[in-house]
Amino acid sequence: MKNLFLSICAAAVLASCGTMSSPSASKVGKSQPSLANTKWTLADNVKGKVPTLNIEGEKINGNAGCNNYFGTAKVDIATGSFSAGQVGSTRMACDNMSVEQNFMDMVGKANKYVVSGNTLELYKDNLLLLKFNKAE
Repeated sequence: MKNLFLSICAAAVLASCGTMSSPSASKVGKSQPSLANTKWTLADNVKGKVPTLNIEGEKINGNAGCNNYFGTAKVDIATGSFSAGQVGSTRMACDNMSVEQNFMDMVGKANKYVVSGNTLELYKDNLLLLKFNKAE
């Protein structure tokens, strides 16, 4: 009986690991609020300066943790699609460039977004890549 209980618990833990996702994941690919003229700050704690995302019409800019970046974005509120393109940045060297590199990679891979209250989540299909809090 004890082994059966442990087996069920282990299976539940493994199943939950395979389906980890945001509560907002069910909204991916559905109509979303406009992102026009909004400013966001990365919700994760990172070493150094916290990355930001500013969306102004079809342009994006912000700080990636060290360097400032800029580019274009296509946002479709009807389908909740998001894509960043033509992204460039300044070229300063900082202590922890891995945060910046990972942030820029994730922004480039994102193809969906979900807004829930003061939170913005960027997804690649149904995989959560980045989570932001609304900046004032």
